[in-house]
Amino acid sequence: MKTDKRRVVLVGCGMVGMSYAYAMLNQNTCDELVLIDVDKKRAIGEAMDLNHGLAFSNSHMRIWAGEYMDCKDADVVVISAGVAQKPGESRRDLLKKNMIVFKSIIEPITESGFNGIFLVATNPVDIMTKITCDLSGFNPRRVLGSGTALDSARLRYLLGNYMHVDPRNVHAYVIGEHGDSEFIPWSNAMVSTKSVLSILEESNGAFNQEHLASIEEDVRTAAYRIIEAKRATYYGIGMSLNRITKAILGDECSVFTVSANLRGEYGQSGVFVGVPCIINQNGIQKILEISLTKEEKEKFDASCKELKDKIAEAERDLSH
Repeated sequence: MKTDKRRVVLVGCGMVGMSYAYAMLNQNTCDELVLIDVDKKRAIGEAMDLNHGLAFSNSHMRIWAGEYMDCKDADVVVISAGVAQKPGESRRDLLKKNMIVFKSIIEPITESGFNGIFLVATNPVDIMTKITCDLSGFNPRRVLGSGTALDSARLRYLLGNYMHVDPRNVHAYVIGEHGDSEFIPWSNAMVSTKSVLSILEESNGAFNQEHLASIEEDVRTAAYRIIEAKRATYYGIGMSLNRITKAILGDECSVFTVSANLRGEYGQSGVFVGVPCIINQNGIQKILEISLTKEEKEKFDASCKELKDKIAEAERDLSH
């Protein structure tokens, strides 16, 4: 990886993409930011708008609307492009459309000579991450999706709020599909170094399992409620993508629940799914295999099966 100029290419200048770009600008995440969108005029306008705020930031970032050839010298390519689901449209129809979109994106990126890390945000993110890996031919460790990173951040916020603890001192993860089959392995949830379940037992009823179940449901349905209220989610995922990007560019070896390709971990193979991973300049340095109870393992297997069924369906469509 280059150390002189940290370049990120963003493909897709919708609300998610631009929330990500705005977060990067304010946190001085990279040196060069290239915006690519099917609507070139929009990409130009977004680059102008961001550049006009440089004087108020701590960043010396160079931002421009570019072409796929600009990916050649990029460290990270982030994909947030895709077709939004229409009312009454099936998930399969949406998948077929987004697969066509991704084919038009991945081919010119790889043809540019890009040799960095792919970070995928487009939903359904686990499936789109696998499609990116398949189309690019990249080592799966260099292709990751945002996975359940934002879901885990939502969990930390809600659990911290419930237990009156700073979310930064809550260590808990949402794993599985970024979707309805995701779940929280409560056996691994900690406040500092103390188990959440132990805190419940010792709280004399101040905290209870019913509220934990409510938190899990709130985490799982958060996106639906945000979309109902404001039509889309973008700030949280934008900040999540920025944090993962910083971990890559800074070679941090930080842990995030990203969508990663399992090769025997958790007894699963051939599926991209949200699990805790060590992230550094090589992408996914290591998948952390946490201990799960029998019930948690069954939930994880069920989530993986659901994803595998959807992936098989997507691959059949891709081959036609």
